[in-house]
Amino acid sequence: MLSWARNSAVYRLERQMMTEKQLFDAITRKARQKFEDISQEQLKAVADFAVKFAYDLNALNDADYAQVSTQSAVRSGKSKRAIAQKLSVKGIDRETAAVALEATDDLYAAVVFARKRGFGPFRRGVLDDKRKAKEQSAFARNGFSFEIGRKVFEMSSGEAESVLRKDAAT
Repeated sequence: MLSWARNSAVYRLERQMMTEKQLFDAITRKARQKFEDISQEQLKAVADFAVKFAYDLNALNDADYAQVSTQSAVRSGKSKRAIAQKLSVKGIDRETAAVALEATDDLYAAVVFARKRGFGPFRRGVLDDKRKAKEQSAFARNGFSFEIGRKVFEMSSGEAESVLRKDAAT
């Protein structure tokens, strides 16, 4: 069982970066399927062994996962709030998530979000009350504060492009 757990951990971590919780849950789920008469204690021991093995190989690091995941999410237009929630679901503790979120810029992420959705300075159509409400509520639903949503909503296309260039340069 332990050799299977080691091989399974290597297999999963070769394909994607995972958190400790994700690896533990995946190994537990697969061990339950593979070994029919396995007890809860054995499941926990097998999963703990796989996690320890991954840490020994330096293939598992929640802080690195949080940093990479946060940078990727900001580049795709996710708010700090949405990123923090996603990290929490993945099993990242609050302190690690806070460190990863320190350097993020919600304004940059909001401009990226607006560009993806064709809102604010990237709007092609005519602005009417219905469209205005739709755009502002989309910012709120995606975790951006009212202030940031309003700021991006009122930007000119030149200002938005300069926010994107400035952050891409750093």
